[in-house]
Amino acid sequence: MPSLAVLLAICLCLFWIAHRVYGRALARWFGLDATATTPAHSHRDGEDFEPTPRFYLLSQHFSAISAAGPIFGPILAATAFGWQPAFWWILLGCIFIGAMHDFAALVGSVRHGACSVAQILRHYLNPRSYAAFTLYVWLALVLVIVAFTDVTATAFVTALDVAVPGTDGTRVAVSGAGVASSSMLYLTLSLVMGLCVKFLRPPLWLVTLIFVPAVGVAVWLGPQMPIALLADGPIPSLYWAWAILAYCGIASMLPVWLLLQPRGYLGGFFLYLTLGGGLLGLFLANPEITWPTFTGFTAANGQSMVPFLFITIACGACSGFHGLVCSGTTSKQIDREPDAHLVGYGGMLLEGVVALLALACVMQLTPGSELATAGADKIFGVGIGAFLHQLGVPLQFAVTFGMLAFATFVYDTLDVSTRLARYLFTEFTGWKTRTGGIVGTVVTLALPAWFVAQTVSNPAGKIVPAYQVVWPLFGSINQLLAGLTLVGLSLWLAKTKKGLALRVAVGLPMLFMMGMTATALVLQIRDAQNHVLRTVAILLLTLAAWVTVEAVVALWRGRPTLQRAT
Repeated sequence: MPSLAVLLAICLCLFWIAHRVYGRALARWFGLDATATTPAHSHRDGEDFEPTPRFYLLSQHFSAISAAGPIFGPILAATAFGWQPAFWWILLGCIFIGAMHDFAALVGSVRHGACSVAQILRHYLNPRSYAAFTLYVWLALVLVIVAFTDVTATAFVTALDVAVPGTDGTRVAVSGAGVASSSMLYLTLSLVMGLCVKFLRPPLWLVTLIFVPAVGVAVWLGPQMPIALLADGPIPSLYWAWAILAYCGIASMLPVWLLLQPRGYLGGFFLYLTLGGGLLGLFLANPEITWPTFTGFTAANGQSMVPFLFITIACGACSGFHGLVCSGTTSKQIDREPDAHLVGYGGMLLEGVVALLALACVMQLTPGSELATAGADKIFGVGIGAFLHQLGVPLQFAVTFGMLAFATFVYDTLDVSTRLARYLFTEFTGWKTRTGGIVGTVVTLALPAWFVAQTVSNPAGKIVPAYQVVWPLFGSINQLLAGLTLVGLSLWLAKTKKGLALRVAVGLPMLFMMGMTATALVLQIRDAQNHVLRTVAILLLTLAAWVTVEAVVALWRGRPTLQRAT
């Protein structure tokens, strides 16, 4: 078996080849036109629609799609089934399903005036299916916000004191309050950068030279001025959860130039540094693979590898949430159609690298060790810190950097999810005024604000963070959303008589995702302990089945399109 470093090097080469070969083939089949006017130009308003250079947009898009999913999923799957099943699903799923899904969703949205996937379904089906899909997506976004808010809030109140792999037992302590302070400084830097770019208009290289190193200062300064925000009672992270939800509401209503774009740009660079430094340190250390290759087809909790591997690892291999980002925010900022190749297909490959790096953090551990039982966020943060330490970075700073990288992944997704939910609300109700946007934001955040205040228990009766209960359901719903997105795109391709190769490239992954994730959701409904989550799961499965049946009937009858698309 090749070493860990060689294994990842092979994966990086395969990702590069996929981008150059399969990504270009998809671009050719879609017929991307550099002279076509994109919605960013035709609907330019300086708030949501704004033409953005492709590398700037790639950073923003990458930071938006790369949340806790590509970190939690691979670590949980490796713990359940061994590292090799997770490895192959990330590698093959990302190239042939996930990256294709993101690319197709982005192009489909651009070709339909940057409308959502729900609106695309409305064009080719009927208002009933549009309503069902919109409700499905909105509920899925609410679950995303619940899970990621709770993950971040829990990290902000949890202290870390653990031996770092590859350092002969050297221990490091990191305060969650210090990571919270670094996060606040990072968001403040994003606002300052947005104002500078908007009103001073400095060259991009100068902005990068000033603000990217300033993130490093924030990482160092945060632990020196920790923000402790502990709540009394069984949920110590509650105040942080509410504070994060309040941030989501404000951030989602701000113009994209003020926070979304600069935070995405800084976050993208921060994550590039995390990936680049982590991979380089890993190659230098080349740790031995000590985690089991395969532990069996059934996990300790009784779940079988098929279908649960494919919903445990969602982001990093394929994610329905990405389709919402592609059609909700990114499609409104594409400058030229060919940019969709780099942003859509390339952005997903970058997330695949994140997933592989997270998997590598597990592969160097031994079952039952102190860090192996500390939680996915800590496994990732300490693992990245250990890799960066190989480059000469002080260990304390390196681990804090890794923990903030985790928080950055999540932050960038939270306010994007809230913004997308607002888009859906105003699009569905037709209430497109500022007041309508505020109401949509409040309605969206009310449910997460209620849920994070509830005490939830695992099957053993122990009170646990909300995300541990929500996460399995989130994985199923997220992956089923990817299948439904591919259903809508397949309808578009069939109605507009696109080439057979493109229809096969979209259709086969659609069948796989729908089959695996619907099966997983049915099994979870059967075994669910939480009655609220079981009810939500049944509702979502019903809505998904409704849309699917309508789509099959429309294809069978050859229903004419309601709006011509190219």
